[in-house]
Amino acid sequence: MQRLKGIIFIVSGAMLWGATGPLMEWLLNHTSLTVSFMLTIRLSVAGMILLTYLLLTGKNIFGIWQHKLWGRQLIVFGIVGMLGVQFAFVAAIHESNAVLATLLQFLAPIFVVAYVSLSLKKWPPKYQVIGIIGTLMGLFLLLTNASFDSLLISPKELLWGVAVGLTFAFYTLYPARLMREWNVLLVVGWGMLIGGLTLGIVSRVWLSNQWFVFSDLKILLLMVALIFFGTVAFILFLSSMKYITAVETSILSSIEPLTAMIISVIVFGTSLGFWQLIGVFVMLVCVTWLSIAGEKA
Repeated sequence: MQRLKGIIFIVSGAMLWGATGPLMEWLLNHTSLTVSFMLTIRLSVAGMILLTYLLLTGKNIFGIWQHKLWGRQLIVFGIVGMLGVQFAFVAAIHESNAVLATLLQFLAPIFVVAYVSLSLKKWPPKYQVIGIIGTLMGLFLLLTNASFDSLLISPKELLWGVAVGLTFAFYTLYPARLMREWNVLLVVGWGMLIGGLTLGIVSRVWLSNQWFVFSDLKILLLMVALIFFGTVAFILFLSSMKYITAVETSILSSIEPLTAMIISVIVFGTSLGFWQLIGVFVMLVCVTWLSIAGEKA
């Protein structure tokens, strides 16, 4: 029963998170909302929700700030990690589409492997090399549909896609010790709030005329849904890891890009060529292979 609960949590979380991509794509395409304004609202509100939840459950949410070392790391994580990956992801959606942005975040394991190998000054194990080569082959098919003389996305779209992978790798590696020492939700909650407030100050969100967009009840409800889906998805994802292994979590989280793809096809009429679909399959298989082989190793 506990394992079934974990499976339900991760599947539900992956589907909700996969749905946020097309939702953001619709808002960016059909309203005057910009990437900066949307992220400022989303991160700030989601961060406050998580911290309020922890406060109501009796957690000391301010204790981490009594230690300068952890406080500095939390600020770096909030600005470079949380804000970095979120901004790159939403910008990639804005420049291309939700499906491509969601899939390109699966490049993160390659950057993680590269970083660890350089740190240890040794070549990665064979299983990682195989996984990386396979992932890059899948990416090539996704971006070219097996046509060697054409690239189906612009250099700017590709740049933001690579940025998603890089920032996601940093987001995964940097806060590892921070999250071991402190509650994961606490770190994520503060990270979201720090990232949102930083972006809001830089973009001077209080002067924006985009606030008037929310006078449209439909837009307001969609923004609330975006914040709610994203926050609940993250809680479900973290909660699932109490009941199932990291490998099972990694495999089942592959539902995320599939959900984004299905919604994008239905809502936006997005379509992928035959070899692009093969590329998606290859990428997901190779990322799963990296997880399974890594767990065994």
